[in-house]
Amino acid sequence: MQFREYGADRPETIMLLHGGGLSWWNYRKEAELLMRDYHVILPILDGHAGSDCPFTSIGDNAARVISYIDDCLGGSVLLLGGLSLGGQVLLEMLSRRKGLCRLALVESAMVIPSPVTRALIGPAFGSSYGLIKNERFARLQFRSLHMEDSLFDDYYRDTCAVSRQDMIAFMKANTAYALNPSAADCGASIRLYIGEKETRGIRRSYEALLKALPGSRGTILKGLYHGEFSLNHPQDYVHQVREILREQPGHASSKKEERL
Repeated sequence: MQFREYGADRPETIMLLHGGGLSWWNYRKEAELLMRDYHVILPILDGHAGSDCPFTSIGDNAARVISYIDDCLGGSVLLLGGLSLGGQVLLEMLSRRKGLCRLALVESAMVIPSPVTRALIGPAFGSSYGLIKNERFARLQFRSLHMEDSLFDDYYRDTCAVSRQDMIAFMKANTAYALNPSAADCGASIRLYIGEKETRGIRRSYEALLKALPGSRGTILKGLYHGEFSLNHPQDYVHQVREILREQPGHASSKKEERL
């Protein structure tokens, strides 16, 4: 697994896990905003552009990130964040290790499996994968994802770099993931975010997470689609991170700060 780092000389670490089909640039702007105060690490999930091994499972990704935290960061970090597939990896990490982080920010993670959708992924991508490298098709797909225009070059380059096998593998994993009940005992303060215009599966998952994770708090973001919070509104995302940190007694961020 590969990692991008910002603010490596800062004492406290924030780690952000990108969404499926994207890469580290999902959180590039957040990292640039946070690096003056925090050591920010952006893992590249297996099977994605810039990774060093194929995608096998959400569990394997979780294990590799935990190993990195153990080997390089003393076994814990201040905050973990993740979008969609990255949010599922984050939840799996929390289920495997109590005390892995103090705070977790989970955006648009699906935890209710969809067997029908999973069964359709292989045939659908087996016949249409070739269109991914067609720029005109890619632009149409990009618009349907509601990302800001400045991200197209990153999206197109890295989507083209993902193999058919990896794309099918991580999409199937995304639609098959179910929350491990042991996540409820992770010891972290958890914040859940979804867009107001998310799919029914994401909305149901959000409600299930609120029930399954004691003390978790949720926010529905008005007018936003899937992934728009971290992808299109980095300053708002960073403001939420700072607000969450400010609530922690004794933490440096509990002091008065200027709002971004």
